[in-house]
Amino acid sequence: MIDEIQVRNLALIRDAQIAPAAGMTAITGETGAGKTALLASCRLIMGQRADKGLVREGEAEAEVQSRLFLPIEVGVGDVPVGEAEREVVVARRIGADGRSHVRMNGEMVSVSELADAVAPAVDICSQHDHRMLTKPQEQRRYLDLWCGNDSAGLLGAYEEAYERACSAAQALEEVRESKSLSDARIEDARFVLRQIDAVGPTQEDYDELVSALRKSENAELLARVTSEASAALSDEGGALDALNGAVALIEDGTKADASLAKHVEALREALFTVEDVAHEIASYQDAIDLDVSELEFMQERVSAYQSLMRSYGPALEDVIAKADEARRSIEMVDHAQETELAAQRALEEAEAALAEAAFQLSDARAAGAPQFSSDVTKVMSRLEMSGAELVCEVEMRSREEWGHEGADEVRFMFRPAQGMQCRPLSRIASGGELSRVMLALHVVMGDRDGVPTLVFDEVDAGVGGATALALGDVLAELASTHQVLVVTHLAQVAALADRQYVVRKVTDDESAYTVIEEALGDKRAEEVARMLSGAMTDSSLAHARELLGRRTC
Repeated sequence: MIDEIQVRNLALIRDAQIAPAAGMTAITGETGAGKTALLASCRLIMGQRADKGLVREGEAEAEVQSRLFLPIEVGVGDVPVGEAEREVVVARRIGADGRSHVRMNGEMVSVSELADAVAPAVDICSQHDHRMLTKPQEQRRYLDLWCGNDSAGLLGAYEEAYERACSAAQALEEVRESKSLSDARIEDARFVLRQIDAVGPTQEDYDELVSALRKSENAELLARVTSEASAALSDEGGALDALNGAVALIEDGTKADASLAKHVEALREALFTVEDVAHEIASYQDAIDLDVSELEFMQERVSAYQSLMRSYGPALEDVIAKADEARRSIEMVDHAQETELAAQRALEEAEAALAEAAFQLSDARAAGAPQFSSDVTKVMSRLEMSGAELVCEVEMRSREEWGHEGADEVRFMFRPAQGMQCRPLSRIASGGELSRVMLALHVVMGDRDGVPTLVFDEVDAGVGGATALALGDVLAELASTHQVLVVTHLAQVAALADRQYVVRKVTDDESAYTVIEEALGDKRAEEVARMLSGAMTDSSLAHARELLGRRTC
């Protein structure tokens, strides 16, 4: 839900803000006053492309800020159960040079991250956007949402089965391709595997070998330094003797001053530590054994490792991967018939599971389509589309045409009036009809669509009279399940809104700019009267108050 939008230096807007109602908010004003800039603001906070032409002339940048409450998955991660929304503050700046900067909750993010966060929660329904409704994938999505195929898991089960079938088909193809490998390629694989297996490389062995070789190659140095260190610690007059002498002296001092006792304890602890170190160094020294034959063996083995890494590396993990690849190629050829049979069986099982999932999903779609069509048609009739009908057809396609979305072709067919032929929605419906069909769909979907905020533009194109009243009623009903923002020229729609903002274009000595103000009290009645007749007369004001009275009934 959009809680607030602030706009600065965007198109004709110098500085404006609106706080949409949780229900229905109407944006009204004369044509050309700047209502389109508000829609552009919504698109910007949704992460859509920024156009430097939106920056107000003479300004360095435009800025849109918004506070939204976005739905979140309850009980997931650090989200407490019972909290279904999170507050998000978006700030987007567009420079006159075309550069765009985005922050969410104070942190810099990319435009794509902004779109991922906000776009799913806001749907802008203009005549251009309504054209999306003519696309088969959108029609299928609406039917699935209405039928609950997503929540029932049918679509998810199908998608998983489809992925498994695709993977099985790819595995079988790889097996068959391996059968056609040339003898030369197989011999190369065998040669590679013989070379690598002769060494038997592992990362653990290589790391231990390098460490041991370094120790052996420096055995003389290690023997000398440990011998000298051992003497410095343990020989007569060494560190241990010095520490023992210090302990004895301080103990004598405690007879005169008991506070020196703490130093005695500290020195004794140090003495124990030094004794342990001296013992370990002596043991380390005794264990040093310069075995020339063992040194030569380790040098040869490290050299073999390095040779493999030069040939198949650069890293040891690349060598091991190369061996695995060669081994798979050889096994596929050596056991080609069994491997192919196993892959064929796996594909058949995956295809059977896919067919079962496809039929279940298709049956659910076919079962729900008639009621879905009927519900949408009923709302269309309320919008004065007398005799018009939406028919949702579901037809299972051939296996070659199945995709991630299912095995069906879902088509929205539109009949403008009784007695007329039913044709695809994309071929027959006008822009105004599409707008009202989209509105009817949103009403029928209720909260199934998962989109809390709907923004309507031009939904009232070509509408008047009784249709205008019906359109207002339907939008008001939709506002019971969604936050609705509607840009409208119809008084009948604006009067039913919970909140109304008026967009005016003002011209001064310097330039023209847009002012956006909330219409309250008498000002609202005056704006509705202007929308009714273009002027404020006693009759238009009376009519306006009558329309506003419908909202409270």
